[in-house]
Amino acid sequence: MAEILSLHDAVARYVEDGATVAMEGFTHLIPFAAGHEIIRQGKRDLTLIRMTPDLVYDQLIGAGCARKVIFSWGGNPGVGSLHRLRDAVEKGWPHKIEILEHSHAAMACAFEAGAAGLPLAVLRGYVGSELPRVNDQIKFIECPFTGERLAAVPSVRPDVSIVHAQKADRAGNVLVEGIVGVQKEAVLAARHSIVTVEEIVDDLEAHPNACVIPGWAIDAISVAEKGSLPSYAHGYYPRDNHFYKEWDAIARDRDTFTQWIEDNVMNAGGNA
Repeated sequence: MAEILSLHDAVARYVEDGATVAMEGFTHLIPFAAGHEIIRQGKRDLTLIRMTPDLVYDQLIGAGCARKVIFSWGGNPGVGSLHRLRDAVEKGWPHKIEILEHSHAAMACAFEAGAAGLPLAVLRGYVGSELPRVNDQIKFIECPFTGERLAAVPSVRPDVSIVHAQKADRAGNVLVEGIVGVQKEAVLAARHSIVTVEEIVDDLEAHPNACVIPGWAIDAISVAEKGSLPSYAHGYYPRDNHFYKEWDAIARDRDTFTQWIEDNVMNAGGNA
């Protein structure tokens, strides 16, 4: 059952060095505040999972938190490359990281399989793709009913999943509105889960088709106002497009990046 904790205490309790951590949120509701808290606490050797690594994973990688990244498509949306990711892969700064790249479809299926407690996901995919040449986690199996050749990938079962949402009620149930990615699957697939929210309310006022993550699936809820900036939270604040453009220059240079982290994360506290 969900417990209301400070973000500091939630990360300290559930994110251990060497853990496998999924941080999800598609286009919006990206858990930047939680990512910054992980950096502040100096977590190391993390395996980071995310369908679309963007700025938050660029920051975690550049800060030395990551050992491995499992992902599908990594970049600064609408701008270009993730320079801290590239520097780590190509030049080993601040240290070398391992990468496993999947398709979006495979990642989504892997999260669904993890949420269902299954060991693998099966999909029609990777036909003609070169990814199986560089990702040894992509296998092919024969359907026992039709003989069809299908792709199989391991399910995603993180040690801890972290998502951001608009609000939680006092019983620990969480409402996710707007574009919904694999937040609920990430939470259900994980051994532990942390959800940051804009606010805690008496009534979620959820409509009949809303995505509500039940409190029994969540370990910790932390209030983090504007906790997904520079991405956006539907109904609360817009995307900071200017910052995404600024990040390209910040992340290109190691010293500029390191100073940005020092000024805006390490010395900021709270919802940096």
